[in-house]
Amino acid sequence: QVQLVESGGGLVQAGGSLRLSCAASKSIFSMNAMGWYRQGPGKQRELVAAITRTTTTNYADSVKGRFTISRDIYTNTVYLQMYRLQPEDTAVYYCAADQPGIRSWGQGTQVTVSS
Repeated sequence: QVQLVESGGGLVQAGGSLRLSCAASKSIFSMNAMGWYRQGPGKQRELVAAITRTTTTNYADSVKGRFTISRDIYTNTVYLQMYRLQPEDTAVYYCAADQPGIRSWGQGTQVTVSS
């Protein structure tokens, strides 16, 4: 089990940017993968971006070219850099960690984009 704490959410205008951080209580290098999910109003939770142990990445089509996921294995932190935010990006963003047989979730951070 790993504890995950997200930060960096807030209120921004359309076209703005935010950087989300996810601090993990264990080595993220030991994880199979880490990622960011989001759940917007009236929507199901969806994968936004993921990064594997070998640093390969995957993005939802809706954010490709605007969002970047990265990690710092020294500080056990995963980031989501978000550019050119749109109102459709409004959601609670959750950090997730995949260990063998275990999925861990953070409590989420709110991102609100105004038009």
